[in-house]
Amino acid sequence: MTQRITRSTLLGAAFLMATSAVGPGFLTQTTVFTQQLGASFGFVILISILIDIGVQLTVWRVVAVAEMRAQDIANRVVPGLGSLLSGLIVLGGLAFNIGNVGGAALGLQVLLGLPLPVGAALAAGLAVTIFLVKEAGALMDRFAQLMGLLLLGIIVYVAFTSHPPLGEALRRTLAPTTLDFLSIVTLVGGTVGGYITFAGGHRLLDAGLKGVAALPQVTASAVAGITVASVVRIFLFLATLGVVSRGLVLAADNPPASVFRLAAGQAGYLLFGAVMFAAAVTSIIGSAYTSASFIKTLSRPVARHENRTIIGFIVASTLIFLLIGKPVGLLILAGALNGFILPLTLATFLVAAYRPAIVGAYRHPWWLTVAGVFIMVLLTWLSGRVFLEQIPTLFA
Repeated sequence: MTQRITRSTLLGAAFLMATSAVGPGFLTQTTVFTQQLGASFGFVILISILIDIGVQLTVWRVVAVAEMRAQDIANRVVPGLGSLLSGLIVLGGLAFNIGNVGGAALGLQVLLGLPLPVGAALAAGLAVTIFLVKEAGALMDRFAQLMGLLLLGIIVYVAFTSHPPLGEALRRTLAPTTLDFLSIVTLVGGTVGGYITFAGGHRLLDAGLKGVAALPQVTASAVAGITVASVVRIFLFLATLGVVSRGLVLAADNPPASVFRLAAGQAGYLLFGAVMFAAAVTSIIGSAYTSASFIKTLSRPVARHENRTIIGFIVASTLIFLLIGKPVGLLILAGALNGFILPLTLATFLVAAYRPAIVGAYRHPWWLTVAGVFIMVLLTWLSGRVFLEQIPTLFA
């Protein structure tokens, strides 16, 4: 493998993870929670970034040294656990993908004035086209990088035009005046839970980057993905904070669009369309690709026809959206469910990291183990509180 191809693959995996994390649900959640919590939402973002680091580095490294996908690793830890994990990941990915299709359709409606069904069909068609070409993996890498850079550039620009109170944001990030458990679990579940945790790691494995010798590259790719996703989170938060801190009211039916319009006028509204489309279509691709990667080692027909399975996943998500629309409550529940699944995933990989039969002579860094155990306990407690106290009210 040439250096150029290796670098492209590393960046592709990083951007696949990052853009999978920054989908329509993330844009909406960040805007709504910033409106509710103000500058204190910075603390939630800080917590989510720290959790992101602990989870992604552990999962990507163990996948690389084990030279197996997550479901196969889980089955080695406890027989049948990989099948359970695969089912949960695929169901959560399908739920999110319905929202991703809706987000892409909304973006095209803003940009081109297209009806939502037409926009959904066009976005799905674009995603499907990528998996129809012979070099689908390389094309997916390049597309994720292009859309990720577009997304990042626009959000940074809008954040500067909104003139956020940076001092207040920094103070409340370190010393919040308001804490909200639902926002923490939902943001973590929506940005590092479910299929997103494995998107980049599985992409590197499929590209042949595996084994202890590949760990420096794998770690560098994971760090790059975390950095991109974190920068997008921070600047979207600042853009929203700049708008709400001036007392401006966001539209209840589309809060993210209001942020862009209020910060940068009609041009900002069009930029929102571009951001929503870029975020959504890359999330469609990431969700479908990663969900299929969880099934293919458990099903020989899927392994033989992986691209067809990915295309079928995209088509099914689009048809469900066209039939029932965008299920907002389902998206929130899916994010919280992913936050609840994450402790199970992390516990599985921490056990696997110390099984020589799985990882050979690999020695997992002690600080990642300590961080992983802490994150596992914290998310179990937070998710339990959310499900007992707050999730039922979403569907009351």
